[in-house]
Amino acid sequence: MAYVVLFHHVQGLTDGVRAFAEQLRAGGHTVHTPDLFDGEQPATIDDGVAYVKSVGDRLLGERVARAVAELPERLVYAGISWGAAQAQQYAQTRPGARGALLYEACLPITGEWAFGPWPAGVPVQIHGMDQDPFFALDGDIDAARELVATAGPEPAELFVYPGDRHLFTDSSLPSYDPDAAALALRRSLEFLDRLG
Repeated sequence: MAYVVLFHHVQGLTDGVRAFAEQLRAGGHTVHTPDLFDGEQPATIDDGVAYVKSVGDRLLGERVARAVAELPERLVYAGISWGAAQAQQYAQTRPGARGALLYEACLPITGEWAFGPWPAGVPVQIHGMDQDPFFALDGDIDAARELVATAGPEPAELFVYPGDRHLFTDSSLPSYDPDAAALALRRSLEFLDRLG
């Protein structure tokens, strides 16, 4: 059984994020879903980006830090889109990470804004669509490929699904793709099961 923290995307802790977490729990894992937006659920991605800007990185960073501080050190960090950035930061910087599940986003591991190199021995899975304007067309897929090339195929896997939807894993949004989401879930459960 793995202990997982799943960070939501810019539309907040939606019913779809909760449902995805529940499916991971059904696989025998403990999954925490902190509400980093204090109940706010922006109606669109643009509204969510505006909300993030209005609250500010400092306050949101404090909320993430508080959520993580209450959890065991040996965590799998997971996140969807905006939440994937939070998960990646902690997987790369907090000692004891058991793994990372990054959905629909990946940040560079080199360059000015990187958190540093990917930690040795920490497995990661990255999931995204091949024509998603935020993942595939905005550079995240290149960052994911760099991570896999650097970390190697044993600890790092990239799964690319056909389609142009962002937030395809969220069953409560119009962008939901049930087939791709089911495959991402199955692969995620296999990943978690390998961690023991």
